[in-house]
Amino acid sequence: MQKKLPSLFISHGSPTLYFDDVPARDFLRGLGAKIDRPKAILVVSAHWETETPTVNVVETNETIHDFYGFPKHMYEMQYPAKGSKELALRVQELLGEHGVRSESDLNRGLDHGAYIPLMLMYPDADIPVVQLSIQPHLGTGHHLEIGRALQKLRDEGVLIIATGSFTHNLRAIKWDGGPEDDWSKEFSAWFNDAIKNGRTCDLLAYRRLAPFAQMAHPKDEHLLPIYVAIGAAYPDYKATQIHNSVTFGNLHMDSYRFD
Repeated sequence: MQKKLPSLFISHGSPTLYFDDVPARDFLRGLGAKIDRPKAILVVSAHWETETPTVNVVETNETIHDFYGFPKHMYEMQYPAKGSKELALRVQELLGEHGVRSESDLNRGLDHGAYIPLMLMYPDADIPVVQLSIQPHLGTGHHLEIGRALQKLRDEGVLIIATGSFTHNLRAIKWDGGPEDDWSKEFSAWFNDAIKNGRTCDLLAYRRLAPFAQMAHPKDEHLLPIYVAIGAAYPDYKATQIHNSVTFGNLHMDSYRFD
């Protein structure tokens, strides 16, 4: 009998994470072995934005090098995981049952928010992967509902991985490192406390309630995937922080599993 899988939120960090000697990379390298092997993976990445929820329906996922100005080897990375028409259609079926209209993309592959964590977790690229887009203009509650619609996947051998960033202010990043900024500490402490204590309503209203929310997230897109992960285990979710580190002075790499 298939064991119910968790939903995950992973902070995917910089595109260089695969090569960087940082705690978050080591954490991701060991994470796949700590979870029952899934039949397929559904990834919700901050780097695919659409007007309407969209799934990619492809035979084999193209590796999208969606970044600029990096060394040559960054553009040679490949993660040729198979797609899954069966999973894509199931995602659309479940969204439809929840009253959410969705679309298909017959060409799109995986962006770095998807394949960087997957390269570390499942380096053999031997598990089918489908990606689902986000809709930043629809806000936090919409993404919680998307997760709720997809809950049954966890009983069907599908691992839901939502990837973004616990904090994400590229203008404030200190590429040479240094001590963590106070605003990063305070925002992350508030958000972690709200997750661990199940304060979902506060999380949905983080823009109004969390200290330094605008500084931590000038835009919502890198935080929205966490609401999908929470929704997939809502309402009686158990949240476990599975990683906590900071890179570049204020880029929080916190990650969670929801059961």
